[in-house]
Amino acid sequence: MERIVFTAKHEELLLQIPLFKDLSPKVQHSLLERLDCAVYNIKKNDIIARQDSPCRELMVLLEGKLKVDIIDALCNEVLIEHIIAPRAFATPHLFKADTTLPATFKATEDGVLLKATKDSVFKLISEFPDLLKSFLCVAGNCNKCTVLRLRALSYKNIRSRFVAYLFEQKLIDNNIVHIDHNQAQLADYICVTRPALTKEISKMAKEGLILMKGKTVELLNIPELRKAIL
Repeated sequence: MERIVFTAKHEELLLQIPLFKDLSPKVQHSLLERLDCAVYNIKKNDIIARQDSPCRELMVLLEGKLKVDIIDALCNEVLIEHIIAPRAFATPHLFKADTTLPATFKATEDGVLLKATKDSVFKLISEFPDLLKSFLCVAGNCNKCTVLRLRALSYKNIRSRFVAYLFEQKLIDNNIVHIDHNQAQLADYICVTRPALTKEISKMAKEGLILMKGKTVELLNIPELRKAIL
């Protein structure tokens, strides 16, 4: 990673992340003045943080995309998610008693990374209750995403994993699901082969359970789909 100058563009991107975007202008101004941070250019395939290493700084991806993987007990690489800028990541681990990171974060394209010292973040959180509330909300949402991801992987067959993924993405009272992955990425995400996933999707379409066009899936028979994950 190559350290670069923190510019007005970086400030604008930093204030767009969920952790900071809803704060008052006063808090945002203080944040920009007092946050002890450094900005780096990152390259595709750079390892930003490794599984089992300590989380010592607040990390914010300002530009680019990261792939998050866990190596399980059988040494299998399990895709957890893709992080798209601008967004903070590994936030829940910053102030835990055990700050060990449970996953590896790898750049999948060139980008920009911001790192802020733990002490400066703690001082700001201690002083501004709104920032503390925002931090707790972001940390809670991160943990929820991880739980949902691992729940989907707990299913034994392809259909169950795919259906669990669809319901994870589904909005309330809406049978149209817009997914984040193409079929190759989705197969990787739910840890199955692409041919097997394609075959299962075709089978579900013939059974009248779903209609899939590109990254849009219409859920045609929700009661029957739910049976796959019961």
